[in-house]
Amino acid sequence: MTLHSTASRRCARGAAVVAGALLASAAWAQPAFPSKPIRVINPFPPGGPVDVVGRPVFDRLRANLGQPVIMDHRPGAGSMIGSAVVAKAPPDGYTLLATAGQHTINLSVYAKVPYDTVKDFASVSMLAIGPYVFVVHPSVPARSMKDLIGLARKMPGKMTYASASPGSGFHMAAELLNLMAGIKTLHVPYKGGAPAGVALLGGEVDMMFSSPAVVLPHVQSGRMRALAVTTPARFQSLPDVPTMAEAGLAGFDAQSWYGMFAPAATPTNIVNFIADQLDRVLKTPEIREAYRLAGLDPVGGTPAFFDERVKSDIAKWARVAREARVQVD
Repeated sequence: MTLHSTASRRCARGAAVVAGALLASAAWAQPAFPSKPIRVINPFPPGGPVDVVGRPVFDRLRANLGQPVIMDHRPGAGSMIGSAVVAKAPPDGYTLLATAGQHTINLSVYAKVPYDTVKDFASVSMLAIGPYVFVVHPSVPARSMKDLIGLARKMPGKMTYASASPGSGFHMAAELLNLMAGIKTLHVPYKGGAPAGVALLGGEVDMMFSSPAVVLPHVQSGRMRALAVTTPARFQSLPDVPTMAEAGLAGFDAQSWYGMFAPAATPTNIVNFIADQLDRVLKTPEIREAYRLAGLDPVGGTPAFFDERVKSDIAKWARVAREARVQVD
């Protein structure tokens, strides 16, 4: 053994010790996540479905993480004001976005969007998914989707449908129906799902897509007639109402989903950690029951699973917006 080789080995061992010490120091200096409150931006007004979906989950998450999880409402511009806050936030996991499927529609229907829906966000987790219910006023002489489509074909552009707002999920679902069924109906937008429901009850419009929370009591009382639901299987609260596929529109896919996003450059380990924590909460009996009562199913899963759905919906709604010529100023 030469003096040179012995010195080399000693030098290598010394370097390894130093490197190990540096790594240990860096690990010790890295605070555990989360080490401070997490702010969740809700880009819709208080009391809406994102509140219904998010609050019980965030309460449970707060208890599990030992840090406050604070809902911060930033409504306006079709959810774009709040979403822009998250797009520009530090990518450290402490500012998140809780939003709805509207997130995948905006870039195709608005002339100006203050962020890139794909590049500026990291998908974290889909929290819940639920059906739209297609309902008509009792005066409409249609007992099935087949009847409704036949009626609309006889009166192109005469039958009216309500929506929560231009470019909303309800609006886009109706335009998807127009395209798939080969019909033309007239859009009448309102300022929210509840006012749209009131308009239908009053006979101001003929039909609409809406959420179970808005229409279920009126369907059960006979003041609205449900013709179809948009889930792959029948909706448990309306077991006698067929799915769109059963009604002859195979491949019709328009559901309300709610999910979490982070700023795009958020470290993968933090995104995965949050997704895992959400997945655990969503599997608890309390959350599953709360969602069932709201007409929703908990989802959870990996960021990759959610990201696949996000990109699929972006492509679908871009096609619908283009073919139906939907544009919101």
